[in-house]
Amino acid sequence: MPVAYFDGACEPRNPGGVGTYGFVIYGNEDDVVHEDYGIACEPSPKCTNNVAEYTGLIKALEWLVGNGYSGSRVIIRGDSQLVIRQLMGVYSVRAEHLRPLYDRALELLKNFSAKLEWVPRERNAS
Repeated sequence: MPVAYFDGACEPRNPGGVGTYGFVIYGNEDDVVHEDYGIACEPSPKCTNNVAEYTGLIKALEWLVGNGYSGSRVIIRGDSQLVIRQLMGVYSVRAEHLRPLYDRALELLKNFSAKLEWVPRERNAS
């Protein structure tokens, strides 16, 4: 079962820095299938850690869909409690600039039988 780890950050300041994301897909706990990273958002007041985190998740899910994993069981792990809990329905989405990202992530998640898991930051690094 594939396991996807995602992450994001906004540096050198949050909000307003450069947002970056990264993700790693494992075929099992030790077998890296794919990894990628990039720019989530350019400096602006709406470029935040949360935008970067959602972008990392979305890019991971898009990669899974584009590479034949639709219909699969997947585990999604991230260190953003906000993103994980919003997608699980524990938290509501109050920041309007996150709504399109949240909606896109939910739409992509429909392609899988997904288990969302929050992990501590130190377990979300490679």
